[in-house]
Amino acid sequence: MPTVLVVEDERDIREVLRRYLERAGLSVLTTGTGAEAIRLLASSPPDLVVLDLGLPDLDGTAVLRAIVAAGHPPAVVRT
Repeated sequence: MPTVLVVEDERDIREVLRRYLERAGLSVLTTGTGAEAIRLLASSPPDLVVLDLGLPDLDGTAVLRAIVAAGHPPAVVRT
């Protein structure tokens, strides 16, 4: 089953995305911080990342750079 990592600091948005993706038959990991996203990428690389650029701890582009540097799949970036 494909896995999606949702990185979104707004809890309500994160949960809506999780529910829709799970209903579509995907496995979903979620986090509200960039630092946790980078840890999850290292421990459980997803097939797709949905990334918020306005995170509280790291700029979303820093997370995107970490994704690309680690050779993980491209992220779907939303603002």
